[in-house]
Amino acid sequence: MDIKTDLQRIALQEETLRFERFDKATAWDLGTRLKTACEEQGVSTTIEVRLARDTVFFYSMPGTSASNADWARRKRNVVELMELSSYRVGLSFKLQGDSLEGLMGLPLRDYADHGGSFPVSVKGVGCIGAVTVSGLPQREDHALVVQVLAQMCGADPSELALEGE
Repeated sequence: MDIKTDLQRIALQEETLRFERFDKATAWDLGTRLKTACEEQGVSTTIEVRLARDTVFFYSMPGTSASNADWARRKRNVVELMELSSYRVGLSFKLQGDSLEGLMGLPLRDYADHGGSFPVSVKGVGCIGAVTVSGLPQREDHALVVQVLAQMCGADPSELALEGE
């Protein structure tokens, strides 16, 4: 894995994966699609979709624990603060040799710059929410969200995948 290459690809993902419109019904659809994707892949995650800092969809699949919900909360806090994917933020800090806590004073108890949370953006508006999964290794959490967002936004998931996926 090359961090610089991943950061460029994640920036492309964030630019490409924008909705024409997004409301609570769309948020519910996104959450249920993520649940279905997990079931098809035989994996368990905690899934959260938020719109304007309001939780619209939340589901902890069998095989997850309260710690997955806490990880989702911490990753989502990063997206809601920075309006960038949590994986992008984490990789950027890793590349710089810094951390959220070191650079911004953010407590690790409330912020996790690990992959799995992605901004929900609307064209012409910007970031209006966050979609988060927790339960897989961080790169896989990120990839799962991108795959489902790409399908919903009419993009080819294979053209947006990180190297090696």
